[in-house]
Amino acid sequence: MTDAADPLTIGSYTFTSRLFVGTGKYKSVAETEAALNESGAEVVTVALRRVDLKDRGQGSMMALVTSGRWTVLPNTAGCYTAEDAVRTLRLARELGIADLVKLEVIGSPTTLYPDNEQTLVAAKTLVAEGFTVLPYCTDDPIVCKKLEDLGCAAVMPLAAPIGSGLGIRNPYNLRIIVEQARVPVIVDAGVGTASDAAVAMELGCHGVLMNTAIAEARDPIAMARAMRLGIQAGRTAFLAGRMPRRLHASASSPESGLV
Repeated sequence: MTDAADPLTIGSYTFTSRLFVGTGKYKSVAETEAALNESGAEVVTVALRRVDLKDRGQGSMMALVTSGRWTVLPNTAGCYTAEDAVRTLRLARELGIADLVKLEVIGSPTTLYPDNEQTLVAAKTLVAEGFTVLPYCTDDPIVCKKLEDLGCAAVMPLAAPIGSGLGIRNPYNLRIIVEQARVPVIVDAGVGTASDAAVAMELGCHGVLMNTAIAEARDPIAMARAMRLGIQAGRTAFLAGRMPRRLHASASSPESGLV
């Protein structure tokens, strides 16, 4: 099955790629561009509080991400209150950046874990104002259900702390979230390598967002390619349906009729 035959729909948006890629931590804008191209991603996220939003000059990050080649997913990294997050995304809308937004309200500067309570407050306001909200949250099925009920277009539970590269720490929670969700589930944070991305997709998640795993790889361009392939392999395996696990061996060939 090709990516085009298995689209991902989030709100009014439809994508063929299920890999969402960040734009931070690269050595240069040129390296960022090369990694984005190799990843095959259609959605790129940019931290609104960490770039000059008005600098659209040639060679700038904003010139790259607003070139029309990708759907921009502005995020509120660095916001610690619902009020700050809402204000930041309103500014993005005024500057003409897409209303598809990644909501982050951080609760701890050391772990970068989200403040779920403030995230719920901000999500309610943003949904009411017509934003297509993708909230970063803990891998808590209850929180994810509350965010969905508020009208979020997807939920984005973490796999592990941001930038840790630890991979999926609690696959069972992710399975519960996927089973109960009526909106896409995008794993956000903690992926370290292509096998982590593949596992997320095999669990039934609808996509994966990553930044550090690509940007801090020894070869970011090659890792972007690996992540693209990992996402595709994991999704295909999920749709194919894995064989059942068995305690004992099961012969590949029938035992009857042996010579």
